[in-house]
Amino acid sequence: MIQRAACFPRALLSSLQKVGARYFTAPAALTSAQSSADWDYESTDYDWDNLGFKVIQTDYMFMTRCSQYGNFEKGQLNPYGNIELSPSAGVLNYGQGLIEGTKAYRRDDGRTFLFRPHESAIRMQIGAERMCMPSPSTQQFVDAVKLTALANNRWIPPAGKGSLYVRPLLIGNGPILGVAPAPEYTFLVYACPVGNYLRNGTQPLTLYVEEEHHRASQGGAGGVKSITNYGPVLKAIKRAKERGYSDVLYLDSVNNRYIEEVSAANIFLVKGKVIATPIPSGTILEGITRKSVIAIAHDLGYQVEERLIEAEELISADEVFCTGTALGVAPIGSITYKNKRIEYKVSSELISEQLNSTLVAIQKGIIEDKRNWVLEIK
Repeated sequence: MIQRAACFPRALLSSLQKVGARYFTAPAALTSAQSSADWDYESTDYDWDNLGFKVIQTDYMFMTRCSQYGNFEKGQLNPYGNIELSPSAGVLNYGQGLIEGTKAYRRDDGRTFLFRPHESAIRMQIGAERMCMPSPSTQQFVDAVKLTALANNRWIPPAGKGSLYVRPLLIGNGPILGVAPAPEYTFLVYACPVGNYLRNGTQPLTLYVEEEHHRASQGGAGGVKSITNYGPVLKAIKRAKERGYSDVLYLDSVNNRYIEEVSAANIFLVKGKVIATPIPSGTILEGITRKSVIAIAHDLGYQVEERLIEAEELISADEVFCTGTALGVAPIGSITYKNKRIEYKVSSELISEQLNSTLVAIQKGIIEDKRNWVLEIK
């Protein structure tokens, strides 16, 4: 089992200085100068082949705070652990919180990279405005994510064995009794090594179209990554999994007719050379993997439509797939709608497989990254 590191090696401290002293400091207890040989990132015996997608305690997390109308103060790396909250904290009482997610991964040559962290920063800023919260600048966000990944470098799995899931949080930690924005906010970043998001690994997804419960409604917060979007879908997910399905596909709350998204992923339909996905209209989260797949599809010559998609179109689709940070690009094997199971072909010739292989090749450096999506951690 991997032992938690007690302090920063000299090589890591040098890298932290490159990130910049504007936003970050390392606690004195963590800054004793050691040789980088004292912290060997590769000499671990963790079972990388059986990671799964679960909480694994890593070494460090990043944290900074600010007042309601202030700017985030100089942040700090702390040992991973529990945080203290007032029972009257805004996040606990009124759900004033946002989450983000990105991944750090290791290439064959040992170098480590992040995928489009700037997009996550921008999405958090959009969400913060919707939830009446201050937000870190794009540079603060990206530097914090880099720092957290760097400090937990030894938890980034070997190439091809998984990735380090980096989870930024923005929460109203200040005490508030009435329904109002919290007086203080915490921006926190932690990380966890992960393998496949689904228990069945690379098997195609099986979805159930939910007609009773809805994920989001017009005018709500479904278009941002608010923590309030996830608790309400747990009942539908639980019921679907008890029936043997992988996840739930939700319909719009007005007509109960148009598909929107899966619990934590966007959805695409393929018919011939045309790829269609629900248009974001305030109830659908614009996933970063979704954006990337749309751009890649255009590059490969496919026509992409963002529009309203009736659930009935699932019946005639040639192929259906999902996208998400945790999920990647995942083919769907079947969807059950109105008690009828719709089966889809699954093979290496799928368009989703072509899109996924291209995306992974960009991340691995096999294909040129023409859009500067990939950021090296150094």
